[in-house]
Amino acid sequence: MSTLPPLKVDTNAPGYAKLHQQAKDLEGVFLNTLMKEMFSSVKTDDQSFGGGFAEETWRGMQAEQFANAMADNGGIGLADQLMGDLLRLQEAAQTTLPGAAP
Repeated sequence: MSTLPPLKVDTNAPGYAKLHQQAKDLEGVFLNTLMKEMFSSVKTDDQSFGGGFAEETWRGMQAEQFANAMADNGGIGLADQLMGDLLRLQEAAQTTLPGAAP
């Protein structure tokens, strides 16, 4: 149970959209890594996609597109968690501590 007050998020604040996009991009990178590992564990014969360098390249692009689509559609919640953490850090940085010099 958290003792922190709920965040009051101003989605119109300067930089919010950019920060949110960066959080989604980071989630996409994380999901891309997971997808690549998943695809590397799938054994395919050379008959399926031809094998070789071209298939490896195509699989990498496929994993990237899947990951970005997942992140754009809510992903696994990592971007939302990052946004909450980043907003708390930003709010804490802007709040002066009691007794601290202004």
